Amino acid sequence: MKRKVLGITLALVLALVGTAALMAYVEKAKDDAVEDTEQVQVLVVTDTIPVGANLDDIEAATALNDVPARLVVDDALTSLEGLNPALVAGVEMQEGEQLLSSRLLDPSVLSRVDVPEGLQEITLSLAPERAVGGVLRPGEHVGILLSFDPFENGGATDPNVPGDTTPTSIEPRRTPNVTNLTLQQVLVTSVQYSVVDSQRRTDSATEDTVDEPAPVTTVNEAPSQVLLVTLAVTTSQAEQITFAAEFGHIWLTRQNDETDPDGSRIITLDQVYVTVPENE
Repeated sequence: MKRKVLGITLALVLALVGTAALMAYVEKAKDDAVEDTEQVQVLVVTDTIPVGANLDDIEAATALNDVPARLVVDDALTSLEGLNPALVAGVEMQEGEQLLSSRLLDPSVLSRVDVPEGLQEITLSLAPERAVGGVLRPGEHVGILLSFDPFENGGATDPNVPGDTTPTSIEPRRTPNVTNLTLQQVLVTSVQYSVVDSQRRTDSATEDTVDEPAPVTTVNEAPSQVLLVTLAVTTSQAEQITFAAEFGHIWLTRQNDETDPDGSRIITLDQVYVTVPENE
C-alpha cells in the first residue's frame, strides 16, 4: 500500500515539474518571438556613401527603416537633426548598413581617401585663393580651370607634326590668352595645409571643443602660404594638369552632385563679355 501511495506521489511530483518546465519553455519561446518581432526605426544606408560625404549627401543616401531591436547597434542614428553640419563620412558605407554616429567625423581628422581603381594621384601646389580659399577636404570633388598666356605658335616648322624640322611658309603667330573649365568632378584625395593654416585650424578646434584635446596630429602641413592638393586622375588628365602647371595657371572650383557641367567654353578676350544663356 505504501509503495502504491509513494508511486502516485512521485508521479504527481514529476507531472508538476514537467508542467512547470513546459510552461517555462513556452514563456521563453514567447518572449524570444516577441523580441524577434519588436522593431526599431533607425537610419539605414540606401546607396553607397563615399568617404568625405557631407550630411546633405548622407541624408539623401539614407532612410528610416524598421530593424529588429536585438540587431540595432548601440550608436545607430534615428535622425541627423542636431548634428554638427560640418561632419562628414569617415568611412565608405554600403547599402543596408545602419548609419552610426561613430562613422561621422570632423573633416579635420579626415586626412585622405582611397584612390579609385584605375586612377592615379597627382599633387598641385596652389595659393589658397586658387584652391577655394583653402577649405577643400579629402573626398570632395573639384573642377579644374586651365589658363594660358599667349604662346608662339608656328614658324619655321609645321606645328601639326611633332619633331618635324622641314621649313614651311607658316608665319609665327601668338595664341590669345585663354581660360577653360577643362576638367570636372575630380576627386580630392588629400589636402596638406601650411603651418600657419594648420595652427589656425588647431586653435579653432580647441575653441570648439574646450574639454577635448585638439586633433593636432591629424592636420597635414605644407610649405607656408600654399596648399598641396592631391587629386585622383586619369592618364590624360594628369598630362593636361601637368602642362598647365608648367606653362600656365590653375584654379580649382568646389563641386557637388548638383553642379551643372554645361556651359563650359574656351574663353578669350572676345568671349569674356559674351553672356551664356542659363539653362531653364
